Amino acid sequence: MQIGIFSVSDITRDPVSGTTPSEAERIQAIVQIARHAEEVGLDVFAIGEHHNPPFFSSSPTTLLAHIAALTERIILSTATTLITTNDPVRLAEEYAMLQHLAQGRLDLMLGRGNTAPVYPWFGQDIRHGLDLTLENYHLLHRLWREPEVDFEGRFRTPLTGFTSIPRPLDDVPPFVWHGSIRSPQIAEQAAAWGDGFFANNIFWPKGHFKELVAFYRQRFAAHGHGLPGQAIVGLGGQAYLALKSQDAIAQYRPYFDEAPVYGHGPSLEEFMATTPLAVGSPQQVVEQVLGYREWAGDYQRQLFLVDHGGLPLATVLKQLDLLGETVVPALRRESAARRDPAAAEPPTHQALVRAKYGDAQPRQYRPNPNRGDNVTGTSPYQDADA
Repeated sequence: MQIGIFSVSDITRDPVSGTTPSEAERIQAIVQIARHAEEVGLDVFAIGEHHNPPFFSSSPTTLLAHIAALTERIILSTATTLITTNDPVRLAEEYAMLQHLAQGRLDLMLGRGNTAPVYPWFGQDIRHGLDLTLENYHLLHRLWREPEVDFEGRFRTPLTGFTSIPRPLDDVPPFVWHGSIRSPQIAEQAAAWGDGFFANNIFWPKGHFKELVAFYRQRFAAHGHGLPGQAIVGLGGQAYLALKSQDAIAQYRPYFDEAPVYGHGPSLEEFMATTPLAVGSPQQVVEQVLGYREWAGDYQRQLFLVDHGGLPLATVLKQLDLLGETVVPALRRESAARRDPAAAEPPTHQALVRAKYGDAQPRQYRPNPNRGDNVTGTSPYQDADA
């Protein structure tokens, strides 16, 4: 199992100190968080995409490219790339470029987002949200796999003989997760393409995500990609840890009570009882996460939200220390011992390359020197070469 963290990039007042970080402070902090996640042995760092205050992550590719240059091992991902309001041509180009810069340590999670005004900001209509999701991903999928694409749809100008550049590293597109909080249509889309399905697994009652994951597994098999247990599942979650459970609850309570998505509603104890929110000792968090396997089956990626709701940087870094020292080793050990040998391995670029080429050298594209633009010539690229 890959274990990591994700951030929604909120800039929130710290209810204990009363201070609110600036955008500059928060951006620099998230870089420190990503680097420390690698230092303590986590597998994945993921960042969301937002285009409105109080968030800062409007350009995940820029941020992740910077982090890629400062790290060596950790997989970089998005914790939602807006497939509805981003042009799929730009997505194909930008994430292929990022894949090259990160030397394959890159995948992305597609989603519709949860901010309604973003649609008109980018010239779209929220009433077409699901149709945009389906059509845009269809095009993105083709752009990464076909050197020349002819396309005509409802939501963008047609393409004729279009080549997305650069081509994916090793001619293997980044692995795609389809993220969802509520929509079975997204689980169906992930299953249809044989892609990963990421159930956010925060905020909502526990049974809700059980149904989504079960539906995705059923449809994955129905589409002929393998057995239900071989489907590729990721889960979100939020955790706050301290060596003693009572300390964790006492420390986290003011942040929970004032958090934009939690505060002024059910109590912390009620939320812990009814949702996947995990607040307690490392052993309690380990036991809770291991319990997800009872309804999700063997799954490939677990991401924790650890920097939400105004938590100061020092506290977040301490959370990472506790994850790396205690939670991650225990989860790896126990999940490996309980794993069905037939379950899918976690997705990595190296695994995807092996699946496509075996022991052969992967394909590396070179532009055809006889073709200088998209008007002349017959092929944008030479034949495969090593």
